[in-house]
Amino acid sequence: MTRRHTLFGVRLDALTMEETVQRCLEAVRRGEQIEIGMVNAAKLVNMRRDPRLAEAVAGCDLVLADGQAVVWAGRVLGVRLPERVAGIDLFMRLLAAAEVADIPVYLLGARQEVLEMMLRQISERFPELRVAGSRNGYFADGDQEAIADAVADSGAQLLFLGMTSPKKEIFTAGYGKRTGAHVVHGVGGSFDILAGITKRAPLLWQRMGLEWFYRTLQEPRRLGKRYLTTNAAFLAMTVRELIHRTPSAGSANRSH
Repeated sequence: MTRRHTLFGVRLDALTMEETVQRCLEAVRRGEQIEIGMVNAAKLVNMRRDPRLAEAVAGCDLVLADGQAVVWAGRVLGVRLPERVAGIDLFMRLLAAAEVADIPVYLLGARQEVLEMMLRQISERFPELRVAGSRNGYFADGDQEAIADAVADSGAQLLFLGMTSPKKEIFTAGYGKRTGAHVVHGVGGSFDILAGITKRAPLLWQRMGLEWFYRTLQEPRRLGKRYLTTNAAFLAMTVRELIHRTPSAGSANRSH
C-alpha cells in the first residue's frame, strides 16, 4: 500500500526511486494503468493559481516530489518524504527496465528536430529498446483524442510526455486512460536534455537543490524572473504553513 502524506494541500506518495520503478513495472505486469504526477516548488505554486493544473495533478495515481525543495519543505513541516524522485531519472530508469523486459514505449513531445535527436540518443543508449511510436508535442487541443488513439494503436505500455506544464498534466487527465498505456509519465524538459539541447546540472548542484539556478544560468532572460518569482512564492508558502502548524506560546500555556 502506497504511503501518502499531505503537503500544501497536495497528497504526495512517500516513495523512493526504487519503489517507484517497481510500482510502474508491477502495473505493466498486472495490466493496471497508473498516471504519474511530478511536483516541484514552481508547480506547487502554479497549482494554487491554476485550478485545472491542480485538479489534473490531484487525479494522478502517483504524485511524487520531483524537486529537492519539496523534500526539504516537507521535513521542515513534519512531512516525511524519503527522497527526491526526479522525473528525468525515473524516465531513464524506466527506459532501461523497458529494454530488459521488452516493454514497448511511446515518446510524445518536444519539437520534431529535438524528438529525432533524442530518438537517436535513445537508440545508442538502449539499442534493444522497443519504441512503438513517437510524435512531436506541437498539436492543437482538438487533436488530443486522435493522438491518444494513435498511442493505443501502437501497443505501447509506457508513455512518456516531453511537454511543459500544464499541457502534459491536462493531456494525462483527459486522455491518459484512452492511450491504453499502463504507465503515463510526464517528463517535461527531459527530451531536450537527452537530445543534448539542454545541459543538466552537475550532481552536486542537484543535491544542493540548485538545478533551477543552473538552468537560469543557461537561459537567464527566459527563466530568471520566473524562477525568482516562484521560488519566493514557495518560500512564503512554506513559512505560512509553518506558522499555521506551530502552536502559539499563548495557546500552549493555556493548558497549564
